[in-house]
Amino acid sequence: MGEIKVGTASWTDRTLLDSGWYPQTADTPEKRLAHYAKRFPLVEVDATYYSPPAERTAELWVQRTPVDFTFNIKAFSLLTGHPTKVSALYKDLRPETDKANVYPGDLPPQAYEEVWTRFLSALDPLVEAGKLGVLLFQFPPWFTIRRSNKQYLLEVQQRCQPLRVAVELRHASWFADGNQDETLGFLREHDLPYVCVDMPQGHKSSIPPVVAATADLAVVRFHGHSRKWTSRDIHEKFGYRYSDRELADWAPKLRELADSTGETHVLMNNCYRDFATRNAETLTDLLAG
Repeated sequence: MGEIKVGTASWTDRTLLDSGWYPQTADTPEKRLAHYAKRFPLVEVDATYYSPPAERTAELWVQRTPVDFTFNIKAFSLLTGHPTKVSALYKDLRPETDKANVYPGDLPPQAYEEVWTRFLSALDPLVEAGKLGVLLFQFPPWFTIRRSNKQYLLEVQQRCQPLRVAVELRHASWFADGNQDETLGFLREHDLPYVCVDMPQGHKSSIPPVVAATADLAVVRFHGHSRKWTSRDIHEKFGYRYSDRELADWAPKLRELADSTGETHVLMNNCYRDFATRNAETLTDLLAG
């Protein structure tokens, strides 16, 4: 069985800091990351979706974590086709516009290329230290199954090579009407890790919890089952704590998935207060048992 690494999708959320999970002595960013890294081997950086990282920040992450610690980096919103705040772009690349949000087509081609270059180069400290896991490309709910979107997945993979890319799809068309085999087959053909998700069902963005490996690395993300999934309040959206029974039901599925991969990353994304960290601790114990 391949190695299973369990972690959470944040270590700096304000509600987590207020929850009491961190000891009072962990009163600086450096101490909090060190405390987190003593308990988990993996973390997903969510902040890089909202704003591109600085190389100096990546250097600090390297310095503050053990040699075998792993960071998964969520791709900047512009690179996944999401609306992106103009203020989140590099200052010298911001287009002259009255829009609050922009898409890739709103930037001159050269500026768009430069965003890609700077985003990837900022991760060099993680790469050099062997601490970069995957780049998580979470696509928007309107990213449907069609030829042009499949080609974009391959473009993303090519742009990021030799770094690993993991793909999270959020439109039901990829799995509806018999498309599941086509989708997973396409990802396997191109050695693209598929991101399995556990999430509320019955919404336009709902993807079934298909547990499958499409490369030698697998990623599973737990979004919770909040009844307020459509809320614009991110804490209402992800404010769900898994029961021990739910996690126990998942443990054998994760072990089976790990049997067909070299490494499996499991991320709790129910980041409200200490829900994600407590659930990750429980799941770690279940998998060890």
